[in-house]
Amino acid sequence: MSGGAAPRRRGRPARKESDTGPGARERILQAARTEFAERGYDKTSVRGIAKAAGVDPALVHHYFGTKDEVFAAAIEVSFEPALVIPAVLGEGAEGIGERLARFFIGVWENPATRAPLLAIIRSAMTHEAAAKVLRGFVLRRLLEQVAGELDVPNPKFRAELAASHMIGIVILRYVIQVEPLASADPEEIVAMVAPTLQRYLTEA
Repeated sequence: MSGGAAPRRRGRPARKESDTGPGARERILQAARTEFAERGYDKTSVRGIAKAAGVDPALVHHYFGTKDEVFAAAIEVSFEPALVIPAVLGEGAEGIGERLARFFIGVWENPATRAPLLAIIRSAMTHEAAAKVLRGFVLRRLLEQVAGELDVPNPKFRAELAASHMIGIVILRYVIQVEPLASADPEEIVAMVAPTLQRYLTEA
């Protein structure tokens, strides 16, 4: 009799409704952030992410594709570009350097987002695939979109200068922990950095 038999088996038994749908996607992202933070890019695998999220590896591929794409999505969770870009651009060119600096430092000051981002930065310094994902995300998804909305020449070059400035601060303050920068008040950093970002992004 075939009435009570399950017609197919895909991955794990459907113990929870959240094994598929938005709940599973969110668990995969959270697991990916943790795995990348604890293991780095090289040692993290799609299978390991799936195990940590409690889903079948096929579901990770279904939502995100390759490991690089999971990596990029994990970065996006920390930066939330859909919210950030309108907030940075919202009041026009005036004060954009301060808004960008405050957002960027704020992300790194938050312990919930700092750990996976530290792993991403470290991975990008030693692994070309991770560096490529980070470059593509930070430049295309964030800074180039910000610069592209401003009426200035060479927006891509300006975005790269802004990125180099902020990434340099991140490496010295959070990765290498060079003093006195490592212990400086975040507001002091924002105040010092904002005029430079303003010049990069707005001055003709």
